[in-house]
Amino acid sequence: MSAAGNRDRGAPPSDDRARAPAGTGDGGPSPAAGPDPATFLSGESGNVGGRRLTAERTARDWLCRAAALAARHGSRLDRLAAAQPPRRVLVLGVYRPGSLLAAATARLRSDRHDVSFAYGSTAAGPDAALADETALTGLDGGKFENLDALLAAAPAPAAPDWTVVVDDDVTLPPRFLDRALALCERLGLDLAQPAQTPRSHAAWRVARQRPLALARATGFVEIGPVTLIGARAAAELLPFPPLRYGWGLDNHWGALARERGWRLGVLDALAVRHDTRQVATTYPRADATAEARAFLTARPFLTTAEAQRTHATHWRLPA
Repeated sequence: MSAAGNRDRGAPPSDDRARAPAGTGDGGPSPAAGPDPATFLSGESGNVGGRRLTAERTARDWLCRAAALAARHGSRLDRLAAAQPPRRVLVLGVYRPGSLLAAATARLRSDRHDVSFAYGSTAAGPDAALADETALTGLDGGKFENLDALLAAAPAPAAPDWTVVVDDDVTLPPRFLDRALALCERLGLDLAQPAQTPRSHAAWRVARQRPLALARATGFVEIGPVTLIGARAAAELLPFPPLRYGWGLDNHWGALARERGWRLGVLDALAVRHDTRQVATTYPRADATAEARAFLTARPFLTTAEAQRTHATHWRLPA
């Protein structure tokens, strides 16, 4: 099947000039519309480049790996996952040729949980390695427009316990899904993301992996590269708003979570690598910012300072 759609971070729209950002009525963004970007954007690209920074972040990667081994997070999470009741899971993702999604998919499978996949391809046909998981092809719209198309086309369980959204340029750690669901449920999380390794391109500092930490309670979870949405949050967050880029959506999620009493967190022990494509280099930043300002004009959102805050750090599994 084919449909209009694409993805935000990692798979750019086929022609960013062809359509105006959501919320702009005259074919182009209004530069004065909405809140000041300084109040809700991270203020930095998070891209890792240059010899010195790359060497520093690579060293921190090794430090985090050594710390995780010393803390025995993996074995503890495996024991937790072995006791986890079966869940219904829907995995959504959009990919383009040359993506890393096939490798990630292997770590999203489970012998314990009932996992359904609904992927979309930006090409005319599916990747041979993802043919069974691909529901739509020829996608050329915005990330969240695409995801909504996949939600409509998905061979999904009637009521997923968890919906997982995965970008096509991320590398997941072993046994990711089983471990992540078990950790999320032990911590009572409604919305979560794995941390990003220090070497990853990550715009938000709160999302970067912390040595020795198992997970952190936060008020903010990013829209990618991997997002886990529990049933309670999904009932309000899905389907997604028809955004092309999605900047500011995670700030809005955080405000809703605060109002609704949802629990959010970053999973440091399950950090992912996101270092093959730099942040926001495949689409116009100005358009993404204008879309965000229009979207947030009449909606509550977390400020930058609120989004960057860690509320608590879990060093071990709670009893």
